[in-house]
Amino acid sequence: MTDLYFPEHAAVFKKVWKEHLQGNKVAVIGHRRPDGDCIGSQVALCLWLRQNGVDAVCVNEDKPTRVLEHLVTEEVPFYTDQDFNLDGHLAVTVDCADMSRIGDKLQSIFPTPLLNIDHHISNTLFAENNILAVSAIATGEILAGIFLDLRTTDGIEIGNPLVSHCCYVGIATDSGQFCYPADYPNVFKICSELYEAGARPVDAAKELYEKDTFSRLKLLQRFFDSLELEAEGKVCIGVVRQRDYEETGALREDLDGFVNYARAIEGVEIGGIIEDLGGKIKGSLRGKSQKWRVDKIAAKFNGGGHAAAAGFYLEMPFEEFKPLLLKEIAQNLANPDEGC
Repeated sequence: MTDLYFPEHAAVFKKVWKEHLQGNKVAVIGHRRPDGDCIGSQVALCLWLRQNGVDAVCVNEDKPTRVLEHLVTEEVPFYTDQDFNLDGHLAVTVDCADMSRIGDKLQSIFPTPLLNIDHHISNTLFAENNILAVSAIATGEILAGIFLDLRTTDGIEIGNPLVSHCCYVGIATDSGQFCYPADYPNVFKICSELYEAGARPVDAAKELYEKDTFSRLKLLQRFFDSLELEAEGKVCIGVVRQRDYEETGALREDLDGFVNYARAIEGVEIGGIIEDLGGKIKGSLRGKSQKWRVDKIAAKFNGGGHAAAAGFYLEMPFEEFKPLLLKEIAQNLANPDEGC
């Protein structure tokens, strides 16, 4: 038999699918302000379930961003939390580290999801059944591995090429276009099989990275102007303020990927971006190594994520927040997790 990718997780998924999902209505829920791995995972799982005896729909607090909306075709029922009507649906979450990530309304409707599929190291195992693979670079990788394993063991074909394409998009985006640390021998094997099953890497790259708007570039210029080096050049933090959106005409979704510019500077170990939204703070951190455990830094500010990529959200004046953030970063730089 061909080597399997996630045999234990595939067994859990198969059990939940066979015993609880088949013949039922299911809401596949992702995190608010969804990224490529979130939307890719929602659509991939929704389509796979619909092909295999489940009346599945996608539900999210927010709509897909401009560069991701091409994944949501007429084959995929996709609702925002405001449009969704509960009608006996069971909940399956993807790419969510904790329940707060799905938003208040969906959390009140589904206090305990049936199944949680995720790869974040900070996941709280909040569902009745949990599939957590922190070794995976993306939730899309986990789903792809499960689908491919079930094809090998049970003869269940992936079917619709969009399933493979969406899994690939999740992997490509959450890996930073294959730049972040990962088990790449495994990742590339999966991507090769996804390509054979219908993934379109060239089309994905064009949709994701070649659709800049002029307003986004103007916002990027302001972000560049805000960059400051800290901790003897080991940290670079940029800031985007509410007025920057208003004056450039850019959208909050246009911020996607900005933090990578701060991280990419030579000598910088941790890059970050802070959104100053008038007393509300949203931020993202990226580390060049998993040993910096930026998820632990984010956890200090009501956030979480991966060892090398994390985010946070809280209410606090910017002037008070930044010194606290720099203090936490300095402590992590002084005490790296060499086991990562």
